[in-house]
Amino acid sequence: MLDLTYEAPAPKVIAGARGDWELVIGLEVHAQVATRAKLFSGASTEFGAEPNSNVSFIDAGMPGMLPVINEGCVAQAVRTGLGLKAEINLRSAFDRKNYFYPDLPQGYQISQLYHPIVGEGEVLVEMGNGQARLVRIERIHLEQDAGKSIHDMDPNMSFVDLNRTGVALMEIVSRPDIRGPEEAAAYVGKLRQILRYLGTCDGNMQNGNLRADVNVSVCRPGDYEKYQESQDFSHLGTRCEIKNMNSMRFIQAAIDFEARRQIAILEDGGEVVQETRLYDPDRNETRSMRSKEEAHDYRYFPDPDLLPLEIEQAWVDDIKAHLPELPDAKKARFMADFGLSDYDAGVLTAELANAVYFEAVVNHIDSAKDGKLAANWVINELFGRLKKADLGIEQSPVSPAQLGDIVALIAKGDISGKIAKDLFEIVYTEGGEPAQIVEERGMKQVTDTGAIEAAVDEIIAANPAQVEKAKQNPKLAGWFVGQVMKSTGGKANPAAVNQIVTAKLGL
Repeated sequence: MLDLTYEAPAPKVIAGARGDWELVIGLEVHAQVATRAKLFSGASTEFGAEPNSNVSFIDAGMPGMLPVINEGCVAQAVRTGLGLKAEINLRSAFDRKNYFYPDLPQGYQISQLYHPIVGEGEVLVEMGNGQARLVRIERIHLEQDAGKSIHDMDPNMSFVDLNRTGVALMEIVSRPDIRGPEEAAAYVGKLRQILRYLGTCDGNMQNGNLRADVNVSVCRPGDYEKYQESQDFSHLGTRCEIKNMNSMRFIQAAIDFEARRQIAILEDGGEVVQETRLYDPDRNETRSMRSKEEAHDYRYFPDPDLLPLEIEQAWVDDIKAHLPELPDAKKARFMADFGLSDYDAGVLTAELANAVYFEAVVNHIDSAKDGKLAANWVINELFGRLKKADLGIEQSPVSPAQLGDIVALIAKGDISGKIAKDLFEIVYTEGGEPAQIVEERGMKQVTDTGAIEAAVDEIIAANPAQVEKAKQNPKLAGWFVGQVMKSTGGKANPAAVNQIVTAKLGL
């Protein structure tokens, strides 16, 4: 782990009618593996295809069709495990999880219950203000996705689209280490960020490529510490699972409602029933979906068509050697190399594309000492303008080279900050090389002290009353600076103007 200093945030406390309650949360995140083919067939994983067009005989459950493991899916699972500092199991196995539903034509799902491919890992979730939660990963296993039942196309019939059937998923199971709704959303966000950096999942929650099952329970203050000491889950209360959450905002709202629902039951003398529930965002409530099944209810058994999966340590080591720089390491480097604040480094590393753009900008300036200046321009000017236009960094009209050249011109003193904003606007709307635009349009900053002195003398001579006021109140010297900048069309070097005005007024 990186050498980061942080303290754990306090757990979320909800005041009930009969005392305080604390939240305990664990998540099972289903991340679609970024591969072109499915886990056990060569069918496409393309999103948005015509219904039932990306379906092989294996996906359709045709008799006699045997699954063949996709090595690319295995590599992506290993890559993910390494990115989460997790143990990689060189021997894993697939099991059949038996249940019957229209969108599961085989009548079972191929998964990994007993021997997952990835073991224990961890994710550091920063919450701001020097606080972070270390969330332990229990396991990551590979499994097939199911199809999709469609109920709103006909009042009397339901339809089934099997395009997702057989798509590879990584189920990332956390320990019950999360203590509040905001932490849960931040954890999913951090996991999504890491997966996108690794290139193992695109993290598109709208398309269902990343979704979470949220386990929620409540306990009295002090009971969680008893669980930590003994690892006895009986201290944590009965949990309920909220299924298929694909929105950070809804995750928080669902957890808050579910916790309060359980507290009301317990304070009325009832017992929370372990079950699977769904969240209704329109009513902001969870409702029962089915009683929570245990493993034996699915009648798991080893898949007879698939041999145990054995991988070599050398192969794992090769994947590890080619891992990219991950968000925490990149953020720490930006802070160390460019003197960035925790906030600025966090903004620039939130998305890999942002970080890549910033580093390309820095490559076009003379010194790392100007990294802070470059960060300010990327975050405040570029990101602000792109957000206003609803554009992503990949669609930026200003290239990293162009923005780097603007920053370099500022750093060299060729243009002032005000001129730079005008120059940025020209480059954003018209394009062109910044240095050439400055020369052609006469935008270069005036650094000739003689010319600046002449402008200062002229303003002072024309405003004797203002001179007297400034001598009595030195803060009013700023008025003279503004007048000089105005008279030079904003081209005078502001630092030189300040110095000369102060000297001329005898301040």
